[in-house]
Amino acid sequence: MNTDAQSMPALKRELARKAAALGFGLFGVTSPQPPATADKFRKWLNDGGHGDMAWMERDIERRLDPTLVLPGARSIICLGLNYFQPRPERRGEIATYALGRDYHKLFNSRLRQFCEVLRSHGGENRPYADTGPLLEKPIAARAGLGWQGKHTNLVNEKFGNWLFLGTVLTTLPLEPDLPAKERCGSCTRCIDACPTRAIKGPYSLDARLCISYLTIEHRGAIPVELRPLIGSHLYGCDDCIAVCPWNRHAAITLEERFATRPLPDPVEILAWSEADFDRELAGMAMRRTKLQGLKRNACIVLGNTGTTADIPALSAASGDEDAVVAESAAWAVAQIEMRTLSA
Repeated sequence: MNTDAQSMPALKRELARKAAALGFGLFGVTSPQPPATADKFRKWLNDGGHGDMAWMERDIERRLDPTLVLPGARSIICLGLNYFQPRPERRGEIATYALGRDYHKLFNSRLRQFCEVLRSHGGENRPYADTGPLLEKPIAARAGLGWQGKHTNLVNEKFGNWLFLGTVLTTLPLEPDLPAKERCGSCTRCIDACPTRAIKGPYSLDARLCISYLTIEHRGAIPVELRPLIGSHLYGCDDCIAVCPWNRHAAITLEERFATRPLPDPVEILAWSEADFDRELAGMAMRRTKLQGLKRNACIVLGNTGTTADIPALSAASGDEDAVVAESAAWAVAQIEMRTLSA
């Protein structure tokens, strides 16, 4: 097919229609130039703000220059998918994005279908859904999908903060969209809401203090001084994005696979075997913690919110073969006993 300059506006309209037909709520295009935040990202890594996430240091040049990921790339297409749903009442809070099935398979399947149109026009493509060496949020902001809030997450006027992002590098030359205008103004709700003060200031996040990082990415014991601040967060944390006033426009996702799956109470998780873990969390993002990490988190939650009725299960977990789980369980027992004595 013809891919000369005159056909590009029509192709972009076709791509936008395809994106909408696949369920994507947002579509935008930007150039493959390095993001303006590249130097800031380097400094963040040098300062250790990424904690244990060593994968962020790998292929740093490719991460900061999309043309090294796909030589000859002329455009980046950005897509957004709404995942918002009301938070269920339960002991042991789970980040909204992880309440249902893992979005990666769904997103990747739809990206492949989307790329069929690009291939039919002779484009070489690289699709990614939170899996490639790209700084998705600043790229999506440059493509007009929203702006990075002071918590560093993407905010959109229509969907608020509840967006999965995907990108497609392509060799096809598409007209870039205008960058989104930053609309946070003087608001600091996200900064004020962070329990651990991980947001050090506007657009400055220390992952080492972030509850999402601590309960998902961090391996090993959670620092004792941070445990009470984790509260009831079992997996991830929505506190900084949930308070954003732009969420007032958010509509519940239409994706049935994102619907909340019922999960046991944290005290039941302590008794799980690997087989239980595999069965109960099949197809869910929560598998990322692995069983030991989830049990560690359950201990912290129970230490902060549990009662004497939870002590037998925690006492049993204090003999776990995993040293981190055992220590976390013993800590939780001590916390409950101290609350009981002071009541």
